[in-house]
Amino acid sequence: MRPFWKVVLSGLALLLVTGPLYSSPHPGQEKTAAEEGTRKAAEQGDATAQVALGEMYHKGRGVKQDFAEAARWYRTAAEQGNADAQFNLGILYEEGQGVKQDYAEALRWYRAAAEQALPAAQSFLAGMYASGKGVTRDYVEAHMWVGLAASIASGDAQKRYARTRDILAALMTPQQIAEAQQRVREWKPKSGKQNAPER
Repeated sequence: MRPFWKVVLSGLALLLVTGPLYSSPHPGQEKTAAEEGTRKAAEQGDATAQVALGEMYHKGRGVKQDFAEAARWYRTAAEQGNADAQFNLGILYEEGQGVKQDYAEALRWYRAAAEQALPAAQSFLAGMYASGKGVTRDYVEAHMWVGLAASIASGDAQKRYARTRDILAALMTPQQIAEAQQRVREWKPKSGKQNAPER
């Protein structure tokens, strides 16, 4: 009788030589049980699975990259109040990937996620205010949002947000900085479904 490890190695060698036992609709991107489980959960309304499926399409992981399909799954989860989906949908609108580029829509979805205390969304929202994309340029609002991101995040992200806040502060008056800091102190996060933006 052959040792177990030799049987396993023989099986792996056979798989490497012959390839998968079924044909994938996307060569090199064979479906996995995990992918099928994610799709099934997403189709049944699980927002976390919908975000995961959206990310698969957004990044082309395990499926052919398809920004429109990513947007569809992100929107489904975003409308349930999922902050990650709201943030990712904002990115698609800002970049015009899978949807028509629309800075106002990007701003709307970034804000929905930012209000749920998602630091990356707060930083992107700050960027929209600082650059005037989809909104009137407002350094006080930008400083507030990136200041919140810096207060919530940790590690390298926290340092990056703090640097951005300090760069913005150099463009502002002391009164504007004080106003932004006051807004940070008064800010309270929202959560979930109550934060799905209205059309």
